[in-house]
Amino acid sequence: MTDWPILSIVTFLPLAGVVMILAVRGEEALVARNARWVALWTSLVTFAVSLVLWFGFDPGNPGFQFEERAEWLPEIGISYHMGVDGISMPFVLLSTLLIPICVLASWDAVQHRVREYMIAFLVMETMMIGAFSALDIVPFYMFFECTLIPMFLIIGIWGGPRRVYSAFKFFLYTLTGSVLMLLAILYMYFEAGTTDIPALMQFGFDPSWQIWLWLAFFASFAVKVPMWPVHTWLPDAHVEAPTAGSVLLAGVLLKFGGYGFLRFSVPMFPHATEFFTPLVFTLSVIAVIYTSLVALAQEDMKKLIAYSSVAHMAFVTIGIFSLDVQGVQGAMIQMLSHGVVSAALFLIVGVVYDRMHSREIARYGGLVHRMPLYAATFMLFMLASVGLPGTSGFVGEFLVLVGAFKVNTLVAALAATGMVLGAAYMLWLYRRVVFGPLVREDLKHIMDLSAREIAIFAPLAAIVLWMGIYPTSFFRVMDGSVAQLVSNYHQTVQNAALAALSR
Repeated sequence: MTDWPILSIVTFLPLAGVVMILAVRGEEALVARNARWVALWTSLVTFAVSLVLWFGFDPGNPGFQFEERAEWLPEIGISYHMGVDGISMPFVLLSTLLIPICVLASWDAVQHRVREYMIAFLVMETMMIGAFSALDIVPFYMFFECTLIPMFLIIGIWGGPRRVYSAFKFFLYTLTGSVLMLLAILYMYFEAGTTDIPALMQFGFDPSWQIWLWLAFFASFAVKVPMWPVHTWLPDAHVEAPTAGSVLLAGVLLKFGGYGFLRFSVPMFPHATEFFTPLVFTLSVIAVIYTSLVALAQEDMKKLIAYSSVAHMAFVTIGIFSLDVQGVQGAMIQMLSHGVVSAALFLIVGVVYDRMHSREIARYGGLVHRMPLYAATFMLFMLASVGLPGTSGFVGEFLVLVGAFKVNTLVAALAATGMVLGAAYMLWLYRRVVFGPLVREDLKHIMDLSAREIAIFAPLAAIVLWMGIYPTSFFRVMDGSVAQLVSNYHQTVQNAALAALSR
């Protein structure tokens, strides 16, 4: 299958499911049932096909693999160019993994406009995979921006009481930064004469212009991460989004920011990256400490996890801009780990919300007496979020701190406080929800995890433990691409320094 246009198949296969769902006719209940099954099977088949990327990937090749190229707009030099390397391929698999989980999580929770709901998630899958696979900056921008539309609808139609406000806030924050990125893309096209990403990575942009180009891309990616202080859209979006919407938002969409820094900012604008690294470190350290303290003050479970996401993604930016192999590897593992762990934590909240229709922490307590499976599952993902050794969270955060320590000891020391604060708010959350006496009468009849919910959490738990116990299997995939990225960056910066000394 590696000789097939595998990336195009994985990217556009979900749209085949969309066509099938649109073709369903009959009573509303029949349409809803068929839409669920079509979406589930389409997403499962897409995930199965995407595994070809993992098993067919050559770890010894740091360049792009599974490349496909076709003329699209030859008059202006824009092509349909797809490919993945050790940096992008894991995110494609993360996207295909989480979509069937989102469909299962919404099986009973969403009862109105089910057809449109499932279509939104399948369209979202195509856009996410396309963004991670595109090797031409114009198709990348199109896929990148088109993810806004289904997520806007998911929040705005199936969200909570303030869903319209949150949907527009999410849309406007993200779109504003992306407009600046579009202007930078236009300049890059006229300057380099191409929109091909590998060619742009090799093109040496003028150092004085790199500052402005870097800032334009930063405006878009910083909102996606999200970095402090442009993070305020995230808690609102998470609180109002349906459970599956929060899973996809935290699990994949936030990773666009970190991926963008690795794919565009660092390799294309190395001089500007060196210049702005202290700024990124400063904003990231503030985010780690500030949002962790804010998380400690939350009374809503979803808001607490949302603020914890900002703190965890700040570790990602610290690791990326340490520009050390171990730091960047740690950032990659942290993004993948956060994609799984945060998704699981939002699903954990969704389990009790579906039963009690409340996310207030004070509403619960003593759930371990009625829900032992739920309590054990919650504990695993809570400890992974804290960074317990043996879980995926520990590997990423440890490597990020190692990479940061080599570059700036103060940044590493301040970032490490986030691990202590993270343990404080997550253990506080777990203590109040799970332990203690079972006082409330309605909680005395609450049901433990169903077979469907166990099927949702089982693969996520397996991945968290796999990454924590045997991270080498992930490092093997990304090692070559990460080492090449870091080596090229330092070589470019060193050559510029030598050229400046010789003048």
